[in-house]
Amino acid sequence: MRKRNAVRCLLAVAGLVLAGTHAFAQDKLKLTVGQRGNWDTSISEVGQRAGIFRKHGLELEIVWTQGAGETQQAVIAGSVDIGVAAGVMGVLGAYSKGAPIRVIGAETTGAADLFWYVPADSPIKSLRGTEGKTIAYSTNGSSTHGIVTAFMRQFDLKAKPTATGGPPGTLTAVMSGNIDVGWSAPPFGLDLLEQGRIRIIASGNDTLFKGQTVRLLITNTQTLQARKPVLERYMKAYRETVDWMYADPNALKIYAEFAGVSEATARRTRDNFFAKEAVDPDRVIGLDVIVKDAVELKFTAAQLTREQLAELIQIPPRQRP
Repeated sequence: MRKRNAVRCLLAVAGLVLAGTHAFAQDKLKLTVGQRGNWDTSISEVGQRAGIFRKHGLELEIVWTQGAGETQQAVIAGSVDIGVAAGVMGVLGAYSKGAPIRVIGAETTGAADLFWYVPADSPIKSLRGTEGKTIAYSTNGSSTHGIVTAFMRQFDLKAKPTATGGPPGTLTAVMSGNIDVGWSAPPFGLDLLEQGRIRIIASGNDTLFKGQTVRLLITNTQTLQARKPVLERYMKAYRETVDWMYADPNALKIYAEFAGVSEATARRTRDNFFAKEAVDPDRVIGLDVIVKDAVELKFTAAQLTREQLAELIQIPPRQRP
């Protein structure tokens, strides 16, 4: 009798463990992520390939977009759980208009990774030479859109801002003569720079965005309310992935395989364009200036108040060991 009871007990415990494991494994998150292959936008993908998100009981479904405008719209519509690399100005603008959007982390601070270029034989030598010319950005509301808007105002340009989508399509448009000034981000375009086929005429750090958070991790208000513990686990895994990507050489190999570049290019992309603090998700930097610039650049009609910012930005606190 005792033996039978013991067996029943073990079976019951095993059933509970299996049920718990099954429930934990069902925590799936759907992400929209802008610009496939960029170092910063690859954190979730690389972390998933390394098994870090799985360790936290998460399975990620990643949908790649042509830019932050598409990423943000999917979050606002509630068709995804998280948007990665949403432009800060686009997020402020959407929130100010009542969009159900919340910030759960910083994605990139500083804009050294974004650059604007022309073909090597172009007569354009700098932004000052773009009068009447077309200058590319990805999508409306993206970080590149914000930077091009800043170019126009800071340098009093008479160029024609034009949405061109991601770096591959933009490059095709530039090299075919349909766009005068293209945009890109490493690793895309580094080989062409080395070959002397294109020239950089400006970077994102030539604007007021230098030293400020330019891209964000966002979610829908309803998702935050309904799935807050799951989002907190996502952020824990995201932070762990960032630490690992700057400490373990194997991270460069996984990223290189995903992005389709050499490990040398992967290392150059990380070390030359993305200091670890640039992808620290814990703090949105430069808010006091950002809210003023959002008005100046016409993304918002008025400065967001401290109360509004506190409602908008709800980054889960880092859990100390």
